[in-house]
Order: sequence, then structure tokens, then C-alpha cells
Amino acid sequence: MADGRTGSLARLLARLNRKAKRLKRQIWALYLAWKDPGTPFLARLVIACTVGYAVSPIDLIPDFIPILGYLDDLVILPALVVLAIRLIPPPVMARARREAWRRLASGQRVRSPAGIAASALFVLLWLALLAWLVMLFLPRKA
Repeated sequence: MADGRTGSLARLLARLNRKAKRLKRQIWALYLAWKDPGTPFLARLVIACTVGYAVSPIDLIPDFIPILGYLDDLVILPALVVLAIRLIPPPVMARARREAWRRLASGQRVRSPAGIAASALFVLLWLALLAWLVMLFLPRKA
């Protein structure tokens, strides 16, 4: 019985690892599609949000919050990726995927101004929330 559970856990982890690698390739491809002149404005806007969110070291919902913390990684980010891909013309996406595969094989990483901006925005959002909570619970002077 324990061997069956161990085997299924190993298969699950392997499957999640494959999906994570595929998502990483898609993020690279989106970043490259964003730079392509054949990408429409709306797609560029969605790509900027998606890539910025994906490469940001800070999550909108921190992972230490039970269940909700992983919601962004499991639902929000893949949904943004799918939306962005649907907005990109297929020839542009095909070129971007080929280039992303090549760059990932060479060991490069995505570093974008959008990632830095997203990090700054999330830090400001959490600081604003913290300030609001402090003001909410501090006694007021009469």
C-alpha cells in the first residue's frame, strides 16, 4: 500500500515539474512576443502584466497564507498566460516559442522592467494594507 502511494506521489511530482517547465517556457515566449512588432497592443498589455507577475519575486497573495497563497500560482498565472496567448497572432507565438526554447536551453533567464515594476507595486500594496491595519487597531485620541 505504501509503495503505491509513493509511486503516485512521484508521478504527481514529475507531472508538476513538467508543467512548471512548460510554464517557464511560455513566460519566456510571452516576453519575446511582447517585443515582436507583430503583437497587438492589447496583447502587449496583458503580456506585460503576466510576465511582470510571473517574474516578480513577490506574490500578490503570499504563499504562507494557507490555500489562498498558492491560488495565484495554480490559477491566476496560468489564466493570464492562456489569455495572453489567445491574443497573440499564431505566427508571432510560434516564433517566440522557438526562440524561448533556444534561450532556455542556453540557460538564460527572463529579467524585465515589468518584473521590477510588479515587485514595487506589490510591496506598495502590502505596505498600504499594513498601514491601514495599524491605523484600524491603534487607539484614537479623543
